[in-house]
Amino acid sequence: MTLTVAPLTTTVMQSVASNAVGVASGVNNAVSSVAGLLAIASFGMVMSLTFDVDLRGRLAATGLPPEIVTAVESQRSKLAAIEVPSSASPEARTSIEGAVAGAFVAGFRRVMLIAALLALASAASAWLMIGRRSSTRASLRHHA
Repeated sequence: MTLTVAPLTTTVMQSVASNAVGVASGVNNAVSSVAGLLAIASFGMVMSLTFDVDLRGRLAATGLPPEIVTAVESQRSKLAAIEVPSSASPEARTSIEGAVAGAFVAGFRRVMLIAALLALASAASAWLMIGRRSSTRASLRHHA
């Protein structure tokens, strides 16, 4: 993020008239803040949903007693901090810990994949839009 904010801010500030720099700066900061909030909320939802679905599938595959599965699933909002029920046998404990860890990694991977795709889309749109504007602006200055 640090690598992209300064060039983006510079591009925005250079593309507006000098009498509108204050407004452009305010809009740029507001949009950046809102985008960060939306990203965190969206990634949180993706992580939670992926974790829930993956954990349910992994627990079903273990063949654990329903009361243990229910006790684990009731703690889904804790993600990787789920506590194994004290009534679980050592084998069940190992199965639960593996299921929780696997579900967390599945959620994390999905969030990272989406983040990487968004970064690529952002880079592509910047390359397409900013590159064309700069060359168009340079040709307009040259002809003036």
